[in-house]
Amino acid sequence: MCRALTRIPWRSIAGSYCKLKTHQHGWRSFTDKLVFGRALTTSQAETTTKSMQMQIVHALRMGDRSKASSLLSSLGHGNYSLRADDFVDILTYCARSPDPLFVLETWRIMKEKEISLDNICSLLMLRALCKGGYLEEALNFINLLGDGISQISPIYNSFLGACAKMQNSTHANKCLDLMEQRLVGKNEVTYIQLLKLAVGQKNLSAVHQIWNDYIKHYSLSIISLRKFIWSFTRLGDLKSAYGILQQMVALAIRGSTSIYRSVEGKLLSPKLDIPIPVNRELGMEKLDPQAGAVSIPSVYCEKLESNAIYKEECAAVVFGIREAERMLNMYNSKPLMKVLRWSFSDVMHGCARLKNCELAEQLILQMQNLGLQPSSHTYDGFVRAVISERGFNFGMEVLKMMQKRDLKPYDPTLATLSISCSKALELDLAEDMLDQITEFSHPHPFNALLAACDTLDKPESAVRILAKMKRLKVRPDIRTYELLFSLFGNVNAPYEKGNIFSQVDAARRIKAIEMDMATNMVQHSHLSMSNLLRALGAEGMITELIQYLDGAKKVFSCNDTHMGTPIYNNVLHSLVEAKEFSFLFDMQSDKAITIFKNMKSCGVLPDDMTYNIMIDCCSILRCFKSASALLSMMLRCGYKPQHFTYTALIKILLEDENFNEALNLLVQAVSERIQLDVLLFNTILQKACDKLG
Repeated sequence: MCRALTRIPWRSIAGSYCKLKTHQHGWRSFTDKLVFGRALTTSQAETTTKSMQMQIVHALRMGDRSKASSLLSSLGHGNYSLRADDFVDILTYCARSPDPLFVLETWRIMKEKEISLDNICSLLMLRALCKGGYLEEALNFINLLGDGISQISPIYNSFLGACAKMQNSTHANKCLDLMEQRLVGKNEVTYIQLLKLAVGQKNLSAVHQIWNDYIKHYSLSIISLRKFIWSFTRLGDLKSAYGILQQMVALAIRGSTSIYRSVEGKLLSPKLDIPIPVNRELGMEKLDPQAGAVSIPSVYCEKLESNAIYKEECAAVVFGIREAERMLNMYNSKPLMKVLRWSFSDVMHGCARLKNCELAEQLILQMQNLGLQPSSHTYDGFVRAVISERGFNFGMEVLKMMQKRDLKPYDPTLATLSISCSKALELDLAEDMLDQITEFSHPHPFNALLAACDTLDKPESAVRILAKMKRLKVRPDIRTYELLFSLFGNVNAPYEKGNIFSQVDAARRIKAIEMDMATNMVQHSHLSMSNLLRALGAEGMITELIQYLDGAKKVFSCNDTHMGTPIYNNVLHSLVEAKEFSFLFDMQSDKAITIFKNMKSCGVLPDDMTYNIMIDCCSILRCFKSASALLSMMLRCGYKPQHFTYTALIKILLEDENFNEALNLLVQAVSERIQLDVLLFNTILQKACDKLG
């Protein structure tokens, strides 16, 4: 609905002007009064609607929706005519909040009053619906827009941005179909939203297709190239990302592009962003990423970052005077250098994810050649990319370089260095890196240090690390508890039998660890349970060992998983070591054999270690027939006998004084190039001496 003043009979006024053109002064007085009266009426109406809008927004902020709805109704049914502008403040608040339900209520009032939407109101309504997650309603809203408004690209870009955020490809495709029907072209923002959607869905082929479409219709710009570099690195296509990065470097050196900073602080390209008509037959010609790439010989540019005068002289030697001016312009453009540094960092972090040491080193050298000072973010990606191949010493050298340049390392950088030092069993250095971390997002560096303590059998150091975790309130994960059971489950040193005191202490430690697991709502894994059972077996706590095994069956069955073979192997090994056997053919009382049979009945497949443990069990029972049966099963499963297999079999034969068969097995083992230990030969010689003596 238009305002009443817009219905003035302008044709009659024009006629009056023709009649009264000789009375200029009288006509001017008449028009002055008319304009003044219209302005006064309009000003009063705008003041009233503005005040009511502010009241509605205030009610919404205070959470009083009923009052806001009542005021909106009053605004819609007032005695004054309304325009779309009279709802802008309300819609702006709803778009920021977002409040899609109140937008729908406002839209209903506007339709009742037959108020036509303008571009601003349409965009605000759509943003509120999109940010609120009302994609279906937002798409219906776009379908209902008039011809003029429906041709505006920001409407569709806003919707596509919401689809990318919610990873809804179905509605995004519907939006693209609608753009095609209405001949609405894509601009650079459209491509960026489509990139976000493709990256979120990990659709690398879609990113390549968007790239091909983009280079067909647009000339390259630094800002857009950075978006593509980010997309390719996130999806692990370092080859494409690096190629586009070289295109960016070439554009920057040639001066073919420029960047400016907007009032809001955003970096933008100054070129006009004209929408390109949608075409389903997209061109698939891929731009050669190496075409026109400019490389700077390091012999001339290794000292480019020293000072601006030297940069100009060096560039003049390499490129000539004109190219030197372009290089200097690139150095002096802070926004341009910042975007270049960001893109190098993006590719560097892609190298970190894929552990591409060679490309990471190439990138850091190129940054130095271009005079780009790596940031702490860049060094973080560089360290994580090269540390696994170059080792912790190289990482420490990079850290020293950062300190010389007054760059504070990121916490992930220090965590990576600490983990690398732990893997190299450099406990003091790893702990020093750990002390420099200000905030921990995960317990990985602590776990690595605890694993090193376990390898070196230093539980006292592990106690200090664990206390530090508690003090810093770092929440342990299942890996932490797996290591704690291995470190503190048993009290005695290796190969030392447990006693009643050590068993009580071990039970107390295990209970404390399990209580902490319950506090942090962490359930047992196969490895944590295996380490716990191994600790009980090492202390000779056989009764508790069987109880925990039965409990583990119930826990894992509730999670629809079976106990793994390593768990059974630990229990069987502990029973064999404890010599927990009764009579030779009493299978029910023989705990090890019973557990072995239960293991197979539960569908858990024995491995070579399982068979070797059971053959060792038969050597203690001096039952060559059962050992031979197990050996046959072992061979049928595809496992070859090892030196401890032959050792157990030969021991049984020696106990039965079957020297000929024992020597035959010995010859067979030697023919199969099995490396037998000296103890076995000593045992054979001792039995032979006893027989002769």
